[in-house]
Amino acid sequence: MSTRTLPPSVISTLPGSHYTDESVFASEQARIFESMWFCVARASDLGKPGAFRTVQVGRESVLVTRAGDGSIRAFLNVCRHRGARICTEESGEVKRAFRCPYHAWAYDLEGRLIAAPNLTKMPDLDRVEFGLVNVHVREWLGYVWVCLADEPPSFEADVAGEVVTRLGDGELIKNYDIDNLGVGRRIVYDVKANWKLIVENFMECYHCATIHPELTEVLPEFADGYAAQSFVGHGAEFGEDIRGFTVDGSEGVDRIQGVSEDQDRRYYAITIKPQVFINLVPDHVIIHRMFPLAVDRTIVECDWLFRKDVVEGGKDLGPSVELFHRVNVQDFDACERCQPAMNSRAYAGGGVLVPSEHHIGAFHDWVLEKLGTT
Repeated sequence: MSTRTLPPSVISTLPGSHYTDESVFASEQARIFESMWFCVARASDLGKPGAFRTVQVGRESVLVTRAGDGSIRAFLNVCRHRGARICTEESGEVKRAFRCPYHAWAYDLEGRLIAAPNLTKMPDLDRVEFGLVNVHVREWLGYVWVCLADEPPSFEADVAGEVVTRLGDGELIKNYDIDNLGVGRRIVYDVKANWKLIVENFMECYHCATIHPELTEVLPEFADGYAAQSFVGHGAEFGEDIRGFTVDGSEGVDRIQGVSEDQDRRYYAITIKPQVFINLVPDHVIIHRMFPLAVDRTIVECDWLFRKDVVEGGKDLGPSVELFHRVNVQDFDACERCQPAMNSRAYAGGGVLVPSEHHIGAFHDWVLEKLGTT
């Protein structure tokens, strides 16, 4: 961190090198993305046995699939023979087994080695020991979370605990019935920026009056620059004449049935470190998942979730989706404008955080602690 003397009203950010240095990013991959719970897929994407997705978690390709018993399994996407990647497609479906395209070693949906050329001549080859390497899996809020660590950290503390910290009560998120919502729209963004810039952007609203005209029209308090995330339990209230969380303030779709009167006409944002954002409004939920691929490149997969009867009934979701799609584009454009300057000598010691952004300092401290540099 910078040793500059700053006035009390501002605090320092991380130095610019933390957003551009390949060695810092490699350390983040090992100590953060490969050591913590990481959200990889919507469980409904794996609709039946044999359905799979491949995702990048840190430096590893992870194969996520639904097994024959209906459970979700995850494995390192590496053949145990010569290390070839088992699946190269982002998603797909197999009938019974995953077959390595190099030497045809095959693994069942539970990861056991079940076939290989001349396998009968190797009776001492244990089918489980030489099966695919398992990855820890949890399902929560209808999403699949994986952890590559040998001994994963507490899911309740590190993941569900973030909801408690933000809302003050972990039970409140259950009102949105996220497990049972349907995916109304999914948009994938390829952002040319470091993942931390995206997190920092999501955590503050000092920029909202500048670049989010549609959002501040719906949530007028955001124009004052204070992010709802900095106040435990606070949800930003819709404007007086706003009828729904839509691009033009028009009425949205049917409200999620469990949402309480206290939660109605309010927006709640939750950051689950290191790579998930949850946005709650009365009639839908927006969930971002980040996949940091390089020090200056992050894939963001964003889901808009609605009641299944709304999705299946063919109702117009356009105005609801368009609002936060515009917010995403505006935010990611801002992050991409910042990324090149992280290498500038003007930013070598970092920038500053104004009072409404001071809570981002806790995120920086968390990153430094994870990297062992505090």
